[in-house]
Amino acid sequence: MVYLFPLFTVFIWGGNSIVNKLAASAIEPSAMSFYRWFFAMLVLTPFCLPGVIKQWKVIKPYLTKLAFLAMLGMVLNQSLGYYAGLTTTASNMSLITSLVPLLSVFLSLPLLGKRISVLSIAGAAVSLVGLAYMLGEGDMLFFVHQEVTQGDALMLLAAAVYATYCVLLKRWKMPLSNWTLIYMQGLFAVAMLTPLWLSSEVLLPTQASLPLIAYAGLLASVLAPWMWVKAIDMIGADSSAMFMNLLPVISVTLAASWLGETIHRYHFVGGLMVISGVILSQVKLKSSTQKPLDNKKANLY
Repeated sequence: MVYLFPLFTVFIWGGNSIVNKLAASAIEPSAMSFYRWFFAMLVLTPFCLPGVIKQWKVIKPYLTKLAFLAMLGMVLNQSLGYYAGLTTTASNMSLITSLVPLLSVFLSLPLLGKRISVLSIAGAAVSLVGLAYMLGEGDMLFFVHQEVTQGDALMLLAAAVYATYCVLLKRWKMPLSNWTLIYMQGLFAVAMLTPLWLSSEVLLPTQASLPLIAYAGLLASVLAPWMWVKAIDMIGADSSAMFMNLLPVISVTLAASWLGETIHRYHFVGGLMVISGVILSQVKLKSSTQKPLDNKKANLY
């Protein structure tokens, strides 16, 4: 029964790739990014604000770092994801996102001084070959004669941004609870996203976008983080982290069944290589790197 918490969490985050794609035709990315965190903050404020007021003296020295983390994890990463949905598939978005743990491993070298194992290098090679195979639709040298689509490029950038966010969370250890971290970053995100929202042609959410905003703001940003933290408390970070490898599988399956996206052979082969490379890169790093990174995945996707 305890394994339902991480499983349901991964299902919610997997569904968020579908939401990103559906949002592309229902609401402007600038407005979707804003309303997601505006709605999440409305829900969290009654529960989190009293604690923030009590701990303000503890929180205040970390405001600059919290603002920078909000810009990376909630503004840039997620805005790039919504813009990517305009020109790429949900399947590609989820498979590219699965590179985040691998990118985090390599960013740990300059930012945390962590050594990179031989298995990590081998895993990176396998994942990159798989990614090239998938994006090139079976042609790993596609970049020689054609460009990466804009949506795929934006998702690669979003993955790099979020990996940086994960590593900085490890480097900037703050004496704050997970919920305080999420809430403070969410407040900064709403403030940063307001100018982007005001640049939208249509400021109010469309009727078609309301369930998408509710899903992203309530399920993906509030319920899923709570269940993830609960799972870590009950079965540990290492066991919970293994469920994250199911994320692209769930997303691709949902994309095929809900959006009618065709899953080609290159999706299967390339995706399997990407996931295998990510798992391989984590084998020697579970105890030293994976735990703190997964402990803070509360506002991913």
